[in-house]
Amino acid sequence: MKLYTVKLLTITCEILAQKNIIEILKKHEITGYTTYEVDGNGARGLRGQGLQTDKNVKVEVIMREEKLKNVVEEISRTLFANFAIVLYVSDVGVVRTEKF
Repeated sequence: MKLYTVKLLTITCEILAQKNIIEILKKHEITGYTTYEVDGNGARGLRGQGLQTDKNVKVEVIMREEKLKNVVEEISRTLFANFAIVLYVSDVGVVRTEKF
């Protein structure tokens, strides 16, 4: 079995930013992603325990490297100032590269 290296973009953000993140992904022709409601503690305190608008989400996107730079740049330029967002990139191995 051969594995092909692609990128995993992981974005943890307040739920109010989720719609904006998904719009940016669609703008860059990325239609596959997975979202989770998550909770945790960080610089802005304990999150995910109260009202729906206080929840955090994690968005995971597997993509080819050539699309990654533009997506990350747009998210950081347009959303970092207004939302709590943690964004990181990892290398992952996939079998079916045509999915990404």
